[in-house]
Amino acid sequence: MKTTAAALLALLLPCVASAQQPTARDFARWSEVNEVALSPDGKFIAMAVPADNNRETQLQIVPLDGVGKVQTLRFGKMEHVSNIIWTADNTVTVARATNLPLEPRPYSRGQLFSTDTTGKKQQTLFGYFADHDVQTGRRKDDGFADLIRVLDDEPGKVLIDFQCWDCGEKPDSVLYKVDTRTGDRQQLEHIHDASGLWVDTHGRARIFMRKDDNDEPHLFYRPTPASEWTPVPVALAGYTFGTVAFDADDNTAYAEISDQGEASSFYKLDLKAGTRTKLPSKAGTDIDSILRAGRNGPPFALVSNLAKPSVQYFDPQSEYAQLHAGLMKAFPGHLIYFSGFTRDNGKLLFYAISDHDPGAWYLLDRKDNSMQRVAESYSWLKPEQMATVIPIEYKARDGETINGFLTTNHNGPGPMVVLPHGGPHGVNDTWGFDPEAQFLASRGYAVLQVNYRGSGGRGHDFVALGYREWGGKMQDDIADGVKWVIDHKGADPNRICTFGASYGGYAALMQVIRYPELYKCAIGYAGVYDLALMRKVGDIQESKSGMRYLDRVLGKDQAVLAANSPARNVDKIKVPVFLAHGSIDQRVPMDQFNTLKHALEGNGAKVETMVADGEGHGFYGVDNVTQLYERMDAFLKKYIGEGAPKASN
Repeated sequence: MKTTAAALLALLLPCVASAQQPTARDFARWSEVNEVALSPDGKFIAMAVPADNNRETQLQIVPLDGVGKVQTLRFGKMEHVSNIIWTADNTVTVARATNLPLEPRPYSRGQLFSTDTTGKKQQTLFGYFADHDVQTGRRKDDGFADLIRVLDDEPGKVLIDFQCWDCGEKPDSVLYKVDTRTGDRQQLEHIHDASGLWVDTHGRARIFMRKDDNDEPHLFYRPTPASEWTPVPVALAGYTFGTVAFDADDNTAYAEISDQGEASSFYKLDLKAGTRTKLPSKAGTDIDSILRAGRNGPPFALVSNLAKPSVQYFDPQSEYAQLHAGLMKAFPGHLIYFSGFTRDNGKLLFYAISDHDPGAWYLLDRKDNSMQRVAESYSWLKPEQMATVIPIEYKARDGETINGFLTTNHNGPGPMVVLPHGGPHGVNDTWGFDPEAQFLASRGYAVLQVNYRGSGGRGHDFVALGYREWGGKMQDDIADGVKWVIDHKGADPNRICTFGASYGGYAALMQVIRYPELYKCAIGYAGVYDLALMRKVGDIQESKSGMRYLDRVLGKDQAVLAANSPARNVDKIKVPVFLAHGSIDQRVPMDQFNTLKHALEGNGAKVETMVADGEGHGFYGVDNVTQLYERMDAFLKKYIGEGAPKASN
């Protein structure tokens, strides 16, 4: 989707604002609900609910008839719940979770637990628990457990893919059948060096992937349930499998496939015959989500939202395509995701989100078409106060196609903040609601987000284009996006700053070094500023795979690393800088912050700083995030806000 200047200006219309502007704290607060899951009988929902300033996430089990008691269960202070899955009408499993760097919600640590709806019958399913004095820890599972299938024909029983960390040099996959009500388990399969595993509808392992010492994937499958493992032929897949779903015959499967590292496409597979049929999918874009027909039905549609959001139905006249299309019509401007069905498919839990709307979960009773909203992400942020997110596409200077997003409520050029995403490899910005971008937009700034080469969403080949280009072509792609927006009258060229976190913090400082004519200021948050130091300090280089990653994406040439390090090039930084960092950051330790800060001060540069005690790679405490946003707001006002030079007509 190419946006012309006329089309862009037509979209740059001010939102209808309410009388009171949302505060920095309104945007700093984490969502009030992270996940919602519907019980198979439709009588309960289970929710992951943040608490204690986002330092804890609790499990809430809510009766939908409004009569019974809401049960609130917790692991304890500083502990989190994620990956909620109902395994029977009265049994739910969860994972113990942890906050990951710069992620909006906790992620599983591979330890699984179950509970009944009263909270009285609980089981530890997987985890490693040390002995204490004379008490022996029940579980000694050194690895990561992932629930991959609920066996509806055997209530309470599930299949667990356990990545065993002490089975060999590389993790093995051990497939277990587990009774979540008793904790009893039965080993079904042990596969050497497997890093991804898919099972058919009867729970038999049929496809797996393993990675070699260069982190390249290799695919194996069983053409029939009784077959031996064999390499997947190129007629089925050459490079990778993505999500795999089986039909009831256990021979027909559906998968997103990349043959040579290009963006994945979606196929219907005949495993026994070794053939495939391509299904409708958006060319050049990885698949965001697969929509399935009912609780255990086959896929019926794909959702893509890397650039302009779209839904591809395989058969627009099918029952579930019509259901989804009807909900899309009922929620104009939103994307609709199916979150779960009851066992009889009579009730549907779905999630609706847009660029203006932070998102909410709804329950639809298909028998009478009644609908109720059961949870919201950010109830205090009103859609009518939010800015528009416009997908853009342009050509970089070497002809590579780059896409991105402009979040704005300007009617014409105004001040802009350039917001490169972190990662950087395999991570990408998508269309939807971004609290950080919306905060900046609420303060009057357009926000540019660029999926520079190296970003995810367009296949491995596009990711690889960013290898050893951290300070090179990746920076060119961002600058070319800035120039494109200026040329299309979306930003005032005299009022532009850049802000980013992690790699985004690195990019923010490299932008003002490489392209000083574009920017008036820069903000680095938990950023990497010395690439040679990154190879020595931090948690990435503590593992063999981490060192391979650094070799692959950065290289070892010390002169190149120095040339592409902001801390080694402070003489080229001519604009004011604001640096923010967490005092216990393990991914990007304080050494990075201190190195750049001292170099800037030694060169006489203007530098403001914020160090948050007890915070890691990105802030989680709402008070700290609020202070960061308020400090950023004041900093931006000073250099590109009111009183800053405006573009000449």
